[in-house]
Amino acid sequence: MDTEQLILSNKAKFNIVLVHPEIPQNTGNIIRLCANTGADLYLVKPLGFTLNDANLRRAYLDYKDLARVTIIDNIEDIFSSHINHNMYCASTDGARDYTKPYYQTGDTVIFGSESVGLSESTKARICPHNQISIPMMPNNRSLNLSNAVSIIVYEMWRQMSFLGSTINTGSNNEYFS
Repeated sequence: MDTEQLILSNKAKFNIVLVHPEIPQNTGNIIRLCANTGADLYLVKPLGFTLNDANLRRAYLDYKDLARVTIIDNIEDIFSSHINHNMYCASTDGARDYTKPYYQTGDTVIFGSESVGLSESTKARICPHNQISIPMMPNNRSLNLSNAVSIIVYEMWRQMSFLGSTINTGSNNEYFS
């Protein structure tokens, strides 16, 4: 992709970047999350699955058409397109609790792959103050990627007073999603 073509969305509430996602079910869940929160999703190649993978489709259900998903060739495209907004990365060794930043419209959070997380070279490009983590019990390795993205996305959106959401009143849905 020509890097001049990629501009991280400043119309989205926030941008989520998955670097080399490996598990289609996680990515499908995150597509559905982005559709429901108004986030834009960027997937950095290589992907550990094809876009017609049945597990991916099963996880995103009919939400794919409601989400803005962009496939990009490399992480450099993200860094070269980032303009006027904060960029964060999520890592188990992030120096700052994910609830501490003051998130703003247009901010971006980068997440690594399920098996190895983010490379040290990618993390080095993010200000240490913007390297965030989710608290866990001692001696645990990590959370599931789609759970971690959900936790951070909802904190970002909560800080924006759930901008653009509707409160579902009077609905008697008997399911959780």
